[in-house]
Amino acid sequence: MQEADYDHEQHSRRRPSTGSILSSSKFSNLFRRQGKSRLLLMGLKRSGKSSIANVVFHKLPPSETLYLETTTAITKDSVHTLLDFQIWDFPAQLDLGTLSDVDNVLEPVGSIIFVIDAQDEYFDAIARLVSTVMFIHQTHPSIHIGVFVHKVDSLSEDFRLDVFRNIQQHIQDELTDGNLDRVTPSFYQTSIYDHSVFEAFSRVVQKLIVQLPALESLLNTLCSSSRIEKAYLFDVLSKIYIASDTTPGDIIAYETCSDYIDVIVDISEIYGWDRPADGGKSEYGNQEAESLITMEKKGAKYLYLREVNQYLALVCIVGEDDPQHRKAAIDYNVGAFQKALAQIFHDE
Repeated sequence: MQEADYDHEQHSRRRPSTGSILSSSKFSNLFRRQGKSRLLLMGLKRSGKSSIANVVFHKLPPSETLYLETTTAITKDSVHTLLDFQIWDFPAQLDLGTLSDVDNVLEPVGSIIFVIDAQDEYFDAIARLVSTVMFIHQTHPSIHIGVFVHKVDSLSEDFRLDVFRNIQQHIQDELTDGNLDRVTPSFYQTSIYDHSVFEAFSRVVQKLIVQLPALESLLNTLCSSSRIEKAYLFDVLSKIYIASDTTPGDIIAYETCSDYIDVIVDISEIYGWDRPADGGKSEYGNQEAESLITMEKKGAKYLYLREVNQYLALVCIVGEDDPQHRKAAIDYNVGAFQKALAQIFHDE
């Protein structure tokens, strides 16, 4: 049996506190309350899993991922934001079944993300994925499986869809043959050169949040009462959205809101002010960043952003010719949303 090397650990930076209405202590154990605060990132060599972790959680420019070294030991990447959890990047040559303490490794795991290189032969990757699912299903059947069909950016649209469907069908057929037809992995097309990997990570993380139905209900109520077309609740640092309303959305809307957060956060930190925070420590940041801008000159689309707390930002697409006269009502509804959000986690 092989001992796992857990010494290689990274830590994502924390964002400065904004000292808003919601206390971060109410959110710090969002995952830990459920005991599922770990995600495993797996795949064959050069599949791109380490690049994904660095781009999403360490803001590494995609072009610089070419210089990342091959993962040779388990890398623990601690993410200290609202979503306080760990990403464990497994080296390709390491099999879960060879670990002497595999139960300790898997017990806190909420999801396994298996990365498959769409530009390479993927049958070996499928075989590894199926064998992994068979192994964990015996003792930890509740672990969610997410499959990232990765590096699709260089494929044509038609070929990309063909590859994605083939991989999906092969995996489902193999699971059925192994009497694991009740296992239903989630499949995503991803690339580090666009927002698809952030969208996919958002979907995976949402499956670990037991309060997700309540969050979606709150956002639905906010949208209907304020005539908002689409609303996202973002984790600001990672730009993963932990919830959205249930109306159909598209990747363009998500990309627009995600990029908007970068602009507002940069401006907020430039023009922030120094003030005492909890514990007598001094931190930088605006008390609450807020903005309302026009998306395009003739499209009658507006973006509304309001920081909920030091970790969360509510970003909405408002479809109104002139929402300025309704801003007071929107602000009031968002304030009610903040209080209801605090109550959800306070009652947990």
